[in-house]
Amino acid sequence: MSAQPVRQPHADRHAGWLELFFDLVFVAFAAQLSHSLHGDPGPRDFAVFLALYFPPWWMWINLTVSANLFEDDSPRRRLLMLSAMFCLAAMAAAVPEADGDAGRAAVYALGYAGTRLVLLGLWWPATRLPAALRVPRWRPLSYCLVSALLWAASAAVPLPWRYAVWAVLLTAEMVLLLTARGHGITGRLHTGHLVERVGLFVIIVLGESVIVTSTDHAWTAQAGAVATLGFVLLAALWWSYFDFGSTSAELMLGSAEGSRAYLLARDVSGFLHFFVTAAVISMAAGLATAVEEAGHAHLPRGAVWALAGGLALYHLAHACIAVRFGRPLRAVAVWAVPGIAVPLLVVLGAGTLAPWLVVLLLAAEAVGHLLYARTLARRRSR
Repeated sequence: MSAQPVRQPHADRHAGWLELFFDLVFVAFAAQLSHSLHGDPGPRDFAVFLALYFPPWWMWINLTVSANLFEDDSPRRRLLMLSAMFCLAAMAAAVPEADGDAGRAAVYALGYAGTRLVLLGLWWPATRLPAALRVPRWRPLSYCLVSALLWAASAAVPLPWRYAVWAVLLTAEMVLLLTARGHGITGRLHTGHLVERVGLFVIIVLGESVIVTSTDHAWTAQAGAVATLGFVLLAALWWSYFDFGSTSAELMLGSAEGSRAYLLARDVSGFLHFFVTAAVISMAAGLATAVEEAGHAHLPRGAVWALAGGLALYHLAHACIAVRFGRPLRAVAVWAVPGIAVPLLVVLGAGTLAPWLVVLLLAAEAVGHLLYARTLARRRSR
């Protein structure tokens, strides 16, 4: 996260109506995944959450980059994107018990396989472009078609070996991406559009957090106080992200040239924002539990890990983004160390802190983080 908000003079492209419609399926995903961490989640629950969240996130960023590179509003592209939306909706419906129910796990795998075929349809026309822009055919064939066939075949693999197959396939996809140098892509990448799309995804998960925080069944003064503090926490995260994180990313990506722009976009938007958004979804689950158990003496340790650990992960991911953009490590540590340490200290006191006090301390850290960034920005602008 940068401490100085800057805006480009103009944006030459914005998200289209189809992209906004497509994003709606991730509202269901965020709700399902957040629900899986309600109560007192243990290490296995957190591992399953990350494992089930990564494939849809990975597909979302792949489809977003495809739409970014190949601007097209033809009926063919619309049908492909709507098909991907259907496949992802099937995956979202399969999330509950997908880690133990063979039928749901099979639907999850087949849904992901369908999205890989959609990705093949989006990339294949690029194999027929002029030589300078052409994508080698073996890349979409291996990255999309072979991957789709193997994911579909994994539906027949018995549990728990199926999950090992998924891990291997995802690793192979990432290796293929990491070995690509952006040939034919670097001059086509609309960095402003990509930053906007990722920002809209962050809005989705923040919005889901607000929803789950406000759906307590018992209307009590304690629950209202915890929900209010939770809203302050989320509002501070929104403010700092879009005043500093998002605008800094747009500046850094917009000023990068050649393959560096592609590599920065891949690392920041593709990999590191997985942890940013996963952290917010985890915080949503922890906030929901805090509101539900506002009258208790303290929260379950798993709920505190979901909430406070999520905030620590959020700051850690932003610190990695800042370092990836070339910020000095010492300057990043000034805000990153307390941003990570304070939530972890809250986890240590989980057994003695009341729910309202847990959320108050985390909200105070988020507000303090925002005020520090704004103060630093004012000093630099003088």
